[in-house]
Amino acid sequence: MVAAISLILVLTVSLLVTRIATVALAHTGLSREAARFQARSALTGVGYTTKEAEKIVNHPVRRKILMLLMLVGNAGIVTVLSSAILTFVRTEEGGDWLWRLILIIVGLAALWTAAQSEWLDKRISRAVSYLLAKYTDIDVRDYSGILHLGGDYQIAELLADPDGWLVNRRLAELRLRDEGIVVLGVQTPGGKYFGAPTGDTLIKPGFVLWLYGRADTLADLDERRSDTAGHMAHSAAVAEQNREERKQQAALEEEAEARDDEAFPD
Repeated sequence: MVAAISLILVLTVSLLVTRIATVALAHTGLSREAARFQARSALTGVGYTTKEAEKIVNHPVRRKILMLLMLVGNAGIVTVLSSAILTFVRTEEGGDWLWRLILIIVGLAALWTAAQSEWLDKRISRAVSYLLAKYTDIDVRDYSGILHLGGDYQIAELLADPDGWLVNRRLAELRLRDEGIVVLGVQTPGGKYFGAPTGDTLIKPGFVLWLYGRADTLADLDERRSDTAGHMAHSAAVAEQNREERKQQAALEEEAEARDDEAFPD
């Protein structure tokens, strides 16, 4: 039973440390997805590419956060706890393996639910942000508030894959605005950045695009390939955007009517 509890404890500590680092990195302006990947890479020491590392090394605050994560990983906390688990397992021969298995399954299910919970994520983020601002010198900023993001809208960083739907086409041809997506900037593989690009901008493989739009539309665009299915996905996204705009317009008109009724009651 002790082995099962130790295993759950290891996973809980790893999840909490990664979540704290993710929030801290996101406060430096890094996207949540990129921040999560960088935090996990630094803690585990795997999957850390040179191109991705440049975003950390060239930023003093991010570099400090990742350095602390690396120190935690090198301290061997997870390794020590894992060794303890193996020791306990060996000394529990003849024990009730079924109850240990049930405990592990329930614990893993609880951790998975907690990791996927937006409600819990928001509260942890607020708590971490408060502690970072109060007890550290990390430059904590509310980028969502500065950019006035709300609802399902977000800013995402998208890499143009060689076989992606975006590649070898101009922005005007892509008609991303019809999907409710605004292109904020484009960066070439050589590192040259173009803010507020024009419709004549040709997207090449390896370009990085900074986009603003609904989260589900951005996720679909990231997976879209340059084939018939990709073109159909674009048409479906345009239709969905038209429906969303009609809903927003109806909500605005309803709100305006409500204000008029309050101002001029019968």
